[in-house]
Amino acid sequence: MKGGFSAPGDYIYFKSQVPLHKIPIGTKQWRYYDFGPKVVPPLICLPGTAGTADVYYKQIMALSMKGYRVISVDIPRVWNSQEWVQAFEKFLDVIDVHHIHLYGTSLGGFLALLFAQHRPRRVKSLVLSNAFLETKYFAAAMPWAPVVSWTPSFLLKRYVLIGIPSGPHEPFIADSVDFVVAQVETLSREDLASRLTLTSDDASIGPLMLSDSVITIIDTNDKCAIPQQLKDEVSEKFPGARKAYIKSGGDFPFLSRPDEINLHLKLHLRRVGVEAREDLVPGIPKPGDDNSGSGSGSGGDGGSSEPKDDREGTDDAPNGNGSKSNPGGSFSNSGQPPLVPENHNSHGSDNQPLGGTTTDGDYPFVPILLEAFCEKKVALATSFLHFWPKFFDIYYRLPFSLLTLYIINNKHHPKIQLSM
Repeated sequence: MKGGFSAPGDYIYFKSQVPLHKIPIGTKQWRYYDFGPKVVPPLICLPGTAGTADVYYKQIMALSMKGYRVISVDIPRVWNSQEWVQAFEKFLDVIDVHHIHLYGTSLGGFLALLFAQHRPRRVKSLVLSNAFLETKYFAAAMPWAPVVSWTPSFLLKRYVLIGIPSGPHEPFIADSVDFVVAQVETLSREDLASRLTLTSDDASIGPLMLSDSVITIIDTNDKCAIPQQLKDEVSEKFPGARKAYIKSGGDFPFLSRPDEINLHLKLHLRRVGVEAREDLVPGIPKPGDDNSGSGSGSGGDGGSSEPKDDREGTDDAPNGNGSKSNPGGSFSNSGQPPLVPENHNSHGSDNQPLGGTTTDGDYPFVPILLEAFCEKKVALATSFLHFWPKFFDIYYRLPFSLLTLYIINNKHHPKIQLSM
């Protein structure tokens, strides 16, 4: 990432364990993460204008450990609502997913509503955060929309970033903003132009076939880029939806308030009938397992708790029927060690444990390395303390020894002079 931003430790660990998939479908390039038991209907996360698939890494880490399957996608280069619906449907066909639960924030929430409106049989439930129902507000604020595709990249990035409220933030909100700003730097001019075009394209949400009972609305009470009036319109349209309000969290509560967001997501999935399969998570003991304390996973390693190479079985090429093969079982990327939920006592990256969010019981090699490192430090410190008095003894004795040597030699060689 560019600039002086330092990636959080749990994000670095996430990137080392969960592969990023890239597949071309027609003229569209899709980037996405897919993690969790494949037998579970997935929760698909759609980011906002400034987001990428990476912004939901905390949800992937926490929910996959609980036995849920999470797919986080980048919004591809689509230029209107109809193109989005068609492209997203093709994407679902290629990854062999038919019934989905959608979690969308900001623009992602609007796109989730669009897909639920036009493809009601595929969407089983919705979770919306800082969403909106129509684009006319953004179209009025962007009169230069017809020339957005020719606008330089730095101007597009500036326009996107100035939409994020400035001013002093709580530390965990400031960290989330820094993370998203770093993600914006990775987006190309075409990516930004297509997303801004989507927000200004003439489109609105009509009636949905979904019942309000399978819709959850999660909003923050503090200031964010989406006007409160637009968020209120969503709540009024779905009066029977379950509503959850977070005191603060800014534009990116999934990063700034991950524990609360993850809790609401789990409650939503349980309420709509999604059964978690924690027994299929590698490294989690199965109920009734005689060796439940050995940390054996569902991959049949014979009780070994050693992690496997996370690069095994991550080929992005679709198989003959358009879906990716998974001969290893029912867990996506089953050759990898499990991810561990985040530290519930912190929201920022400063309080994250070493190595991301691992614990001693799940990854034995981490404490072993730490122990070895500490032992080495102790040994060096002990050697240093042992050598320190001798060093000063030699240091202070040396001038006197040299002077004594000079006096002795000068008796035999009077011409030798001491040079200063």
